[in-house]
This record gives sequence, C-alpha cells and structure tokens, in this order.
Amino acid sequence: MKKVSLIFGTRPEAIKLCPLVLELKKHPEFQPHVCVTGQHRHMLDQVLEVFEVVPDVDLNLMRPDQTLAGLTSRAIMSIDNYLADYRPDIVIVQGDTTTSFCAALAAFYRHITVGHVEAGLRTWNKLSPFPEEINRVMTSRIADLHFAPTQWAKGNLLKEGVPDDRIFVTGNTVIDALHIAVEKVRENPPEIHGLPSHLLNGDSKRPLVLITGHRRENFGEGFENICRAISQLSKRFGDTAFVYPVHLNPNVRKPIFDMLSAHDNIYLIEPLAYLPFVALMNRSTLVLTDSGGVQEEAPGLGKPVLVMRDTTERPEAVEAGTVKLIGTDRQMIINSVAALLSNREVYDAMARASNPYGDGMACQRIVAALRN
Repeated sequence: MKKVSLIFGTRPEAIKLCPLVLELKKHPEFQPHVCVTGQHRHMLDQVLEVFEVVPDVDLNLMRPDQTLAGLTSRAIMSIDNYLADYRPDIVIVQGDTTTSFCAALAAFYRHITVGHVEAGLRTWNKLSPFPEEINRVMTSRIADLHFAPTQWAKGNLLKEGVPDDRIFVTGNTVIDALHIAVEKVRENPPEIHGLPSHLLNGDSKRPLVLITGHRRENFGEGFENICRAISQLSKRFGDTAFVYPVHLNPNVRKPIFDMLSAHDNIYLIEPLAYLPFVALMNRSTLVLTDSGGVQEEAPGLGKPVLVMRDTTERPEAVEAGTVKLIGTDRQMIINSVAALLSNREVYDAMARASNPYGDGMACQRIVAALRN
C-alpha cells in the first residue's frame, strides 16, 4: 500500500484537493493521509466539511497578523516534523500557496517524491500575482510529478526543462469539485445572510454582478479605482444587483465599506462558505474578480468573467473567450461591465464559449498516473 500525504492549508487548495482525497479512497492500493496547515483557518474548515474530509493531522499554523516569512518558517518546521513521523511515499501539493512551496521543500529535504497538482501556471512576472508566482515556480523545480491542467501549462513546464514523461495533462480538479458542489446545492439550496431571498431565486430575471477582490497588488489605489467603478455602475444600472462578499483583510474592507455602503443596489456581505458561493456564482449574470480560481469555476457555469488584473496565469480562458483581462483602470472596468449588461451579443459570445479546464475527471487521471 502506497502512503500518500496530501498537504494543504487554504480554501482554494482544499477545494481542489478534497476531490482527489475522495478518489484515492476508492483505490485500496493507496492510503491517503491529509495534513492541513490551517493557513486559512475558518475558510479551510468550511470546505473540509462540505466534502466530508477529516484531516489526519492539523498543524494549526495560523497566527494573527502573520507575515509571509513567519508563516514560511513555521510551516517548514512543522511539516518536516510531520513527515518525519508519518514517512509517506509521496507528498501531493496543489497550486501556488506558501503551504504548497513549504511542503514541497520539506519533502525534498527528506527525499520524498513530490506530486504537484495544477502545475505549470505562469505569468513570468514574479510580483504578479505576489507571492504566488514565485511559490509555484519554486514548487515546479522541486516536484517529481507534474499534474498540468492544460496543454498550455504542460508547454510551460517543457520550456523550463521538465521531462515530458513527468508531466500529465489531467484537466483541473476544480471542475471535479464544482460538479460535486453544484449537485449539493441543487439538493439543498443554501441561504445567504445579507441577501433578500428573491435575489437568490433561480427564476429571477434581475441581473446580478458577483464581485470578489482581495489581491495584495491591488491594495491602495487599485481598490479605490475598483470601488469608484462599482459605484458608478450601480448608479447607471439601477436595476442590477451588485453583490460583494468582502474579504476579511482590513486593506480590502476599509475602502469598500467607505465608498460603497451607501448604495441601495450594492450588497456588501461577509465572506461566503464554498457551497453558498457556488450557488451565488451559479445565480449571477457575470463575475467581476481578481481571483485565480474563479477564472476556472465561473466559465464551467457559463458565466463571463472580467478579471481586474493586468496578468493571468490562466490565459487558456482568455483565448477561449470566457475570461477578459481588464486591470484596475476605473473606466475600463465600467466599459467592460456595461458592455456585458447592455449588449446581448457581447454577453453570449463569452457565456457560450467552452471552458478549457476539463470535464470533471481530473482526479481519476491523477490517480491513474500515480498507479503507473
């Protein structure tokens, strides 16, 4: 029996690795073992509950006002102690978080094989996104098995000298997770505190713009531009609901609440658990975001995505037409949202484009690669 440690610490990692945990449990030749760092404590626990995954080890590393350096040092030491105790045959990490890089490095120090889920994403700008671009590049240098979501991601790895026989194009496990989540939402529609029930009615014809934004590189002027654009859009499209689950970071919350709380058709709500967020994303007309994962999920539900960043490590969706990069320029945000809300042809061109991130069978392909 092969001992497989899956190490993760944030909500996005959990969303993308929990389906793999469930798939591994179907195969008696694997013994999956879940170690969480608690990098995102509350949001992580919510996702674990959705997928009914109980961690075998919880390192609980989160500290108030933690710095990246402090988290990194604690994570490497704690993960190393865990690896020394459990002695897995392979460590699986996902994406581009501090947890992912630290787990890969700690495993390398102990000569343990590392598998990297969602490998090969690149912007080639070490400051955008920060610190994720450097985290994933360094994880790639360490990893032995690279589970790339797309051919484009595989091409990036080949350019960097990764051997072809170590790369497996699997699709993105976020689509596996999305299929599970949509079914749960259909069976038991969640309530969302702070939103009128009629807004969540699937039969409602009222347009709804779902907004998410939390990236460090947008702190300050970027968020002020975003808020000014949303304010003007809410006045121009008075019948449209603008729903913003506001991140807990004070650098995000202050400008948003200062500039947007007085608008009747802007709903500033608390961060959502995974299933309510999927339900709201499914209900939305379009998504305005600076997130990475949403660029993959929303197109799977036929929702156009406007990305308030200048770069993306997910250009496949831009090429497919489901995602458009618009940066944080106020007028660009206004023009892009207005075009989708007022021009059916523009909207349909994005909404009907095919999702390049797979068919929901990525976890099966990863397990097949591990078996071989």
